[in-house]
Amino acid sequence: MIPFCLIVWGQTHIASGLASILNATTPLFAVIVAHVLTADEKLTVNRLFGVIVGFAGVAYMIGFDALKDLGSNVLAQLAVLGAAFSYSLAGIWGRRFRRMGLAPLIPAAGQVTASTVLMLPIALVADQPWTLAMPSAETWLALSGLAILSTAVAYVLFFRILATAGATNLMLVTFLIPVSAILLGAAALGEQLQLKHLIGMALIAVGLAAIDGRLVNLGRRRVA
Repeated sequence: MIPFCLIVWGQTHIASGLASILNATTPLFAVIVAHVLTADEKLTVNRLFGVIVGFAGVAYMIGFDALKDLGSNVLAQLAVLGAAFSYSLAGIWGRRFRRMGLAPLIPAAGQVTASTVLMLPIALVADQPWTLAMPSAETWLALSGLAILSTAVAYVLFFRILATAGATNLMLVTFLIPVSAILLGAAALGEQLQLKHLIGMALIAVGLAAIDGRLVNLGRRRVA
């Protein structure tokens, strides 16, 4: 709930490109927080290098022009950074569910239910939905997609991956958000795939490979 509110408020004051780059700092926060608060996800050279390269890939893909507003609307930028930091804490906090022996479906259902209970009174007061026109069929389909696929199923996957791969690896999904958005835009909306997008994706791939040790292992095999 906290990161959602921070991002929504922040994006009313800064451009979406800058918000995407700031949101991509989540893995940077994750590796630091995991190093401090966990015993089995310590910071390594591979992880730090991979996160920095992946972040550079996101920035290059979106375009460094998005950084021209960096420094203005500081509170809004800090809000998005606070959301990224909150996401990293959520990954560390969620690790305890595995130790408790809970199936991923249980914390996912609990989180969605609790957030609904908290947000429902606010939505009723702020939006007064009974005063609005009846949504169209397309709107109901979009809401169903967001609720079922992008929320319910996504959180089951979130806690399953968290239990098996750890908080740091889980937060790397932030790097893949702009990649999936650009690929879907090209496939479904006919948007043009530019060279900078391909270069950015390549940098993200290199960063992810460095984090899980593939580049190091490949180099060692070549040397051997």
